[in-house]
Amino acid sequence: ERHCAPSLCNYHVHHIRNVQDVASSHLDLMEFSEPDIFNYTTLLLSEKKDALYVGAREAIFELSRKNVTVKNNKVQWKVAENPMTMCTLKGKSKEKDCLNYIRVLQVVDDERLYVCGTHAFQPQCNYLNLADFSLGGQPEDGRGKCSFDPSQSFTTVMVDGELYSGTAYNFLGSEPIISRYSPSQSLLRTEYSTSWLNEPSFVFADVIREGTNRVDGEDDKIYYFFTEVSVEYEFFGKLLIPRVARVCKGDLGGQRTLQKKWTSFLKAKLVCSMPELNFVFNVVHDVFILKGTDWRDTVIYGVFTSQWGNVGLSAVCAYNMTAVEEVFSKGKYMQKATVEQSHTKWVRYNGITPSPRPGACINNQMRKQNISSSLHLPDKTLQFVKDHPLLEDPVLPIGNGPRLITKDVNYTQIVVERVRALDKNIYDVIFTGTDKGVLHKSVVFEGDVHIVEEIQLLKNSESIKNLLLSSETRSLYAGSDSGVVQSPTAFCGRYLSCGDCVLARDPYCAWDPHTAPCCVIVLNCRTDSSCSKVMSFSLFCLSVSGRSLKDYQSVTVKPGSSAELPCLVHSNLAQVMWKSNGSVLTEASRFHLIGESGLLIYSVAPEDQGHYECWSVEWAPAAGKNFTRLLAAYILTLDLPPRPPQQAGHVTTTTLGSQDTSSTHAVEGNGKTDGAPLTPALAPPSFTAIVQLTSPPQTDSSLTPPPSSTVKLHQDPAAEYLQHNNSIALLFLFLLFFLLFLAALAYNCYMQYLPAPCLRLRAALVGSHKSANQPEYRACEAGLMEASATDKINMTEQPTQNGSQTTQNLRALRDTGYETEPECGNGQIPSHSFGDDSPSKEKPFDVDCDSQSIQFADADEPCC
Repeated sequence: ERHCAPSLCNYHVHHIRNVQDVASSHLDLMEFSEPDIFNYTTLLLSEKKDALYVGAREAIFELSRKNVTVKNNKVQWKVAENPMTMCTLKGKSKEKDCLNYIRVLQVVDDERLYVCGTHAFQPQCNYLNLADFSLGGQPEDGRGKCSFDPSQSFTTVMVDGELYSGTAYNFLGSEPIISRYSPSQSLLRTEYSTSWLNEPSFVFADVIREGTNRVDGEDDKIYYFFTEVSVEYEFFGKLLIPRVARVCKGDLGGQRTLQKKWTSFLKAKLVCSMPELNFVFNVVHDVFILKGTDWRDTVIYGVFTSQWGNVGLSAVCAYNMTAVEEVFSKGKYMQKATVEQSHTKWVRYNGITPSPRPGACINNQMRKQNISSSLHLPDKTLQFVKDHPLLEDPVLPIGNGPRLITKDVNYTQIVVERVRALDKNIYDVIFTGTDKGVLHKSVVFEGDVHIVEEIQLLKNSESIKNLLLSSETRSLYAGSDSGVVQSPTAFCGRYLSCGDCVLARDPYCAWDPHTAPCCVIVLNCRTDSSCSKVMSFSLFCLSVSGRSLKDYQSVTVKPGSSAELPCLVHSNLAQVMWKSNGSVLTEASRFHLIGESGLLIYSVAPEDQGHYECWSVEWAPAAGKNFTRLLAAYILTLDLPPRPPQQAGHVTTTTLGSQDTSSTHAVEGNGKTDGAPLTPALAPPSFTAIVQLTSPPQTDSSLTPPPSSTVKLHQDPAAEYLQHNNSIALLFLFLLFFLLFLAALAYNCYMQYLPAPCLRLRAALVGSHKSANQPEYRACEAGLMEASATDKINMTEQPTQNGSQTTQNLRALRDTGYETEPECGNGQIPSHSFGDDSPSKEKPFDVDCDSQSIQFADADEPCC
């Protein structure tokens, strides 16, 4: 199934679920380990000896290739007391670091193995005699062949009796080298220069044979894969870059320049990125070279992650060997350029390239120029390759992007096998191990890679540190710190139906109805058996609808809570389709969340009740149509609290008084009364509710609503209960806000805060009272009508005998458009006697204490 964010939908981003998740306890897995021995990380498979050699901490084992639980031989290689003491004096742990970790197991011939160990940070190598399984001879110095630190990355490969390795040459690990050790030739190594190697982390090395029919007569080549700190990009920190480097098998070094150094060393950048998003996977963890009959058919697979671990993505990228050869044979070189006498920058070299081409292997064209080995190369060519080991052109992956991207998974190991299925097609099956002990099996199908199986190989969920594949026994061997696990490459017996077997798209499996189990491994079938007829499964398997569920599972939830309906999809290529009462649900559906593990419904309401079905929809190329199967089915109902029974009829009017909270319902049509209260306990003390029921309550459990009526009520009791409560609550809120509105209106009208129209209404209502008892209102109103806007009043003049004229002038000055109290003077307060015509001798804002007391005046000051 394709699960991806909108920005990643051009790629197959797999969120690993429990799809064919196989626990190790349910499988026929074979495990090997011994007490007090750890770090079973070095594995060597010998098809001729039918053995699996395991290098652990201070021990080497020979196990049966068919059954790793069978131990044939064992030899121990411990550290002596003196090297142990020297190691502890250097600050290393005696219980952990200062032991002998076997890191190199390589076949020398049919009788011997070449083994190397860290040996308390003093690497040593020796020969292991297979006849009696014993270490013979004097140990050799292992510097440059094996790492000092057991946790340090390194790689080795034995090619025609010569050991090619990539590791650190000193105790501190600050001198990385790519070297070759040969009994007949002198040591050959890389330069001590950051231009050649800059803090590399080696992961893999292997040889690519040119073949006997090579026209140009070039030599075999050894390819190294590692991650190093970039020198060509400017960054605020150490930017890591995945690399592929190449050396020629027949390289002998230079005569004067690059003596005992590689003359054919070149390196290029491996690209594994998503160009549309400018996202780069810049750390390579493991590489597997899938070799074909010809070197041009070889494909390189690698697992990558990002330098920034919070991204949580892993990728598998594939490269054609022809693309790699194109870069090394025709790519542009890079050179150092000094900027402002202080900063070194790498740019493209645009000058004339020396001839023969620097870094090239000896071929027929060179031999015609009397250059039969690297010792005959001109110094100009050797000096150029010494200064320009880095190529500008990168190695691009097949399809310019990852074949597979997984989320929340860290891949550590990879092996690939090419399988021919019964449909005569060839498929690449990819096995990837994770840091949690999980094995993923993926298949390249129609140009895309799909994960078809997930297996928990290691019980402790530890990292898989080595992974080997045996094509003859169809077995996988995984090495970890705690032991070795053997697993078959296919678990066809787990598919219980023809549809599951075929739609898994596992090229190892085929459906045979005449055998048990019916889903069998393809290699067990013969062309003359019924397996040859199985590939017409488009009519045999996909013509049926698969497994159907007749019984629906009942799910009951409370109103307003959430309901989770699980649905497990067994195919990683299938899509889930949910149906509710026959209608297809989408992400935009009300309160529905369609996830990877099922359907989640938020705040379940009465309309959410009904039938839910989970369908698997998958495209079947052989049948040319979609194949659907019913995976799960549910009936969702609400769990309602008990409520009093309701009688059929019309409820006319129910009034709840403040003193009577248990008034009865007047019921028409049956002459009975229901003594149960109509409203819940949260209802207000007094309000009137009118509810008209046009049909009796339904007792049928069907979800089909009744015909439309004056008030539509759900026949379901839960719907009626919720609707009844909502109506009462809304009515209560409406009455409450209406009463508050009336109170606010009355208060504002009384306090004269309202506009002129309302004040005139108020004046009209209370005018008769004021005109009878307060004659000043008439004087003020007459003054408002007669006063001229241009009259000027001298505020400093004493009041005249004509008090009403002064009052009118003051009222004209402070006219605000609102009805005011009888006082018309500027700040004057009328006396008790409104009939006194004596002139006022009070000043503006003077207070008559006899007529009105000030209750809030300062107690320390006199009133007047």
